[in-house]
Amino acid sequence: MDSTLNLQLIKNEVPMKRVCLLLACLWLAGCGGGGEDQSGGTNAPAAGQSAVQDDVSQKDILKVAAGSPDHGTLVKAVQAAGLVDALANAGPFTVFAPVDAAFAALPAGALDDLLKPENKDKLKTILYHHVTTSALGVESFQDGQTLGMVDGSSAAITKAGDVVSIDGHKILASVKASNGMVHVIDAVLLPPTK
Repeated sequence: MDSTLNLQLIKNEVPMKRVCLLLACLWLAGCGGGGEDQSGGTNAPAAGQSAVQDDVSQKDILKVAAGSPDHGTLVKAVQAAGLVDALANAGPFTVFAPVDAAFAALPAGALDDLLKPENKDKLKTILYHHVTTSALGVESFQDGQTLGMVDGSSAAITKAGDVVSIDGHKILASVKASNGMVHVIDAVLLPPTK
């Protein structure tokens, strides 16, 4: 590049920076930096980690479940229990996620009863029995291992060849999430009665 052309580019760089700065300021002003929406009200801040929009990063446990066609009932139960933000937090967690058919196999009316607002604490306890801290891949499990679950009770791992089960229920598949692991299971795990 000759020195005349190089000097000309340097001279044009300063005005270009000013134009870019002006465009950035106009863009920010157009974004409604005053905190009011077009209807005149104020924008309420999004509540909790689950409200963060991120279509690029690896999905968290809640987004993995929400994106699965086989976990609609689990997502509905998590919402009813008020645990949406808990499963979207940093973790790490290992979640044993029952498929819809597992919820359908519960005694008639049991799921509907659990989803009632007055049974929120009972539903939370059952859902907490599906979660342990740490991100544990299926290769981490050992036959006879006991996992401490978030509800305060424990669950037993059995391993026979490639088949891994928790409390006698088979792990069907495993999915890594940004905040832990999701193990798809074929039954709802019920905590021991106290």
